[in-house]
Amino acid sequence: MLAATVRVTRDLDLAEECVQEAYAAALDGWPGGGVPGSPVGWLTTTARRRAVDVVRRERVLRAKLPLLVVPEEAEVAVEPGVGDGADCVPDERLRLIFMCCHPALGQEAQLALTLRLVCGLSTGEVARALLVSEPTMAARLTRAKKKIATARIPYRVPEAADLAGRLRGVLGVIHLLFTAGHAAPSGASLMRADLLDQGVHLARVLNELMPGEGEVRGLLALLLVTDARRRTRVDSQGRLLRLDQQDRSQWDHAAIAEAHELLNEEPSRGRYVLQAAIAAQYAEAPTFAETDWARILALYDELLAAWPSPVVALNRTVALAEVAGVERALLAIAELETEGRLAGYQYLPAVKADLLRRAGRDAEAAVAYREALALTSNEAEREFLSSR
Repeated sequence: MLAATVRVTRDLDLAEECVQEAYAAALDGWPGGGVPGSPVGWLTTTARRRAVDVVRRERVLRAKLPLLVVPEEAEVAVEPGVGDGADCVPDERLRLIFMCCHPALGQEAQLALTLRLVCGLSTGEVARALLVSEPTMAARLTRAKKKIATARIPYRVPEAADLAGRLRGVLGVIHLLFTAGHAAPSGASLMRADLLDQGVHLARVLNELMPGEGEVRGLLALLLVTDARRRTRVDSQGRLLRLDQQDRSQWDHAAIAEAHELLNEEPSRGRYVLQAAIAAQYAEAPTFAETDWARILALYDELLAAWPSPVVALNRTVALAEVAGVERALLAIAELETEGRLAGYQYLPAVKADLLRRAGRDAEAAVAYREALALTSNEAEREFLSSR
């Protein structure tokens, strides 16, 4: 709805207002008149009509006040999709992601704005996804919107030739959207199926749109092979199951095969291709005991060189413990704690706790588990940590 409306308004705040007014109209009218046959269609049409009315009123105002100088680039087209490159991007949500990933905005602002407005994550959930505090994220979102307004950044879909310049931000948004579904930031369930499905869908559409981009294929392969385990990540009561407890016969082997084919077609070694290769190593092992940890560690080393992320360094410690021993992995954890870049990230104390437990240091492990519990809002993860 927001994507359809912003193409009329070219203004995010105004589009949000129009969408909210459509919901208010539904709450007012539907109880007495009944729910329409297509509720989403009704809401979207109502929001867009409201947007068209506002835009037309502004045009009339400008016509009646000739002394009011309005820069030419601020003119707004009422008809969406005309001359704005809309035909280049076939999915409405993906169009808005490309719009928000304008190169004039910094990478972090692109990710924050898009996850909040397009993907529907709360400010707190976006903050956790980007490893910052909620007040910091709220300020970042405000600054991003202000920059859009003051710099008169146009809200239109880029032309085909300009898509590549925004691709990095779009890939990051889709990956973080899927990640928020894979491990929901809050709530009773471990996963959010709606975000998982959206992430895979957007990656597929993007791959069809830009089939020559290796990192697009890598992202699609990563999401497919990760999502292949969805049915086995929790038991019938919704309790989290570790990788060694999952029934591999229930994995989506068609998705794993598709990911494998995508990786075989891609000779490049970018961030998403390497992440997909690591996930494929877990998925293609016949049993947990037969996991090729040495190969996974080598891939993590390659990924860390290509993308020096502290989260990658943390994930690498899991493979390091299997190859070089738990104590080596704990030393790596200590280095990450000293750096401080993962302060407040719940998976750092969770991984540390498991390593300490394996080392027989139970009292220290309990402290680390409690620290992880204090940072975790997802109830399935909290139950798992409590049981450990």
